[in-house]
Amino acid sequence: MTADFYEQALTRMTRIAAVVGVAGSIAVTAARGPRTGAGFLLGAIISFVNFRWWVNLAGALGGSAKVPLRASATILGLRYLLVAAVVYAIVKILEITLAAVLAGLFVAVAAVLLEILYELIYARK
Repeated sequence: MTADFYEQALTRMTRIAAVVGVAGSIAVTAARGPRTGAGFLLGAIISFVNFRWWVNLAGALGGSAKVPLRASATILGLRYLLVAAVVYAIVKILEITLAAVLAGLFVAVAAVLLEILYELIYARK
């Protein structure tokens, strides 16, 4: 794998995540109403931000001998506590269903799986 391949794959995953997040939000809004659609969109945004954090961490670890502060185990653990607190606030304060937010949290997973399928189907030799 080359650096160019890696950058292209990350670009595709970022675009796929954005498309899945917006399309999913529109579909959920049409099916379940605006509050549930907003919950899906908020979950998708959290998922996208978390995905970008992991991409930045991988870039920082691969590019230098010194591990940055962002890569410490404590920061990684606290990040998920922060996500849990944000999800709790969304559910309790905005009164959005937990299922909608959790579905949105899987947007980055969907983007990665779709990228894997893309590479399996359109593998370049």
